[in-house]
Amino acid sequence: MQRTKSEELYKKALDLFPGGVNSPVRAFKSVFGTPLFIDRGEGAYIWDVDDNKYLDFCCSWGPLILGHKHPKVIAAIEESVHKGTTFGAPCKYGIDLAEQIIGNNRFIEKMRFVSSGTEAVMSAVRLARGVTGKTKVIKFDGCYHGHVDHLMVKAGSGLVTFGVSSSAGVPDAFAKETIVVPLNDQAAVEEAFEKHGDDIACIILEPIPANNGLLLQDKSYLQFLKDICKKNDALLIFDEVISGFRIQFDGAAGYYDVAPDILTYGKVVGGGMPVGAFGASKEIMSHVAPDGPVYQAGTLSANPVAMAAGAAQIRECLTEGFYENLNAKTKNFTDGINAFCEKESYPIRFNQMGSIFWMAFSTDKITKADQIDGSKMEYYKEIHKQLLNRKIYFAPSGYEVGFVSQAHTAGDLEMASQAIFDSIKIAFDTVKA
Repeated sequence: MQRTKSEELYKKALDLFPGGVNSPVRAFKSVFGTPLFIDRGEGAYIWDVDDNKYLDFCCSWGPLILGHKHPKVIAAIEESVHKGTTFGAPCKYGIDLAEQIIGNNRFIEKMRFVSSGTEAVMSAVRLARGVTGKTKVIKFDGCYHGHVDHLMVKAGSGLVTFGVSSSAGVPDAFAKETIVVPLNDQAAVEEAFEKHGDDIACIILEPIPANNGLLLQDKSYLQFLKDICKKNDALLIFDEVISGFRIQFDGAAGYYDVAPDILTYGKVVGGGMPVGAFGASKEIMSHVAPDGPVYQAGTLSANPVAMAAGAAQIRECLTEGFYENLNAKTKNFTDGINAFCEKESYPIRFNQMGSIFWMAFSTDKITKADQIDGSKMEYYKEIHKQLLNRKIYFAPSGYEVGFVSQAHTAGDLEMASQAIFDSIKIAFDTVKA
């Protein structure tokens, strides 16, 4: 398979962008080869600049729940963009999108659109601090919330510890406002509140952690977090940038039937355009400017093209049977792979929730980041190479999840399954992790 044009473009990109990319994982540092430069997409497929065609399980890291270039989304974008690209003023498409979301999600009464998931999280944490008058945030080791300074932290040496910066340029003073605890550990959260309860504004977590593996939590744990927040006058933020509109229309909050105080969204809600959002009750959202003292603004917030794309995609997600069909298709796909791995005694399990899946190199349930064996990523590296050779596009990191879209057919998934079987066999025959 020729990738000459991608390689040439990557050489040029290295002179223009840090690492030759505009988001780190795209650099292919965790897998073989150089990044693919994608030229176009349609349905479940993408084509690189060398005109190689791949079945896509990255789906732009989650937003493309309908697949690439869905006709109704493209039509909505074209209708909007022909009127202009941005006005910095209210538009009717934002009303359409918000009405669909709020009208079908019992967890939010008002919302605000922003331009990215990171911006949504940043605004939600500021809102929690503004509502409570407190400063400290509890986050979990293994959950990612965008590149917000006070959330770009990792755990220190203790069970309950102030954050340690995981990026240069984040002052220690910022990191020390964040308390990092392990996932799925009630005692650690209780200890954090015992030590710092008077200062804790909120807990933030991905209710379905999907940025560092797929670390599925139990409903009882999420309910515990809700209860301890209420007891201590703190707020619970669900970061549903990935899981929102993916698992079901009302996301993980609806699936687990646990009501957070604030929700953040992104990805699917934008129909492939740059969008984020945060929402809560009318009471909490009344603190946001211009109604209240918590300031948030953005030149391109609720951009008309993005709102039109999001409204078209979300409308499709509301059609009868949409999630039942998509989730069943994904489960069939992962069940078949798991049956193969079990039969052949490969220590791999494809964990699945809704239309999200993750290749775990363990048959044990993994609920915490420190349960992931990094040495096994050598297998993923080889599997990724073999899959690319078979025209299957997985994320260029074994810690990232994959997605199935409405556009993936039964035939696509059968072909992908066989490619995965072959790639796993080759990897375990050749790699010593």
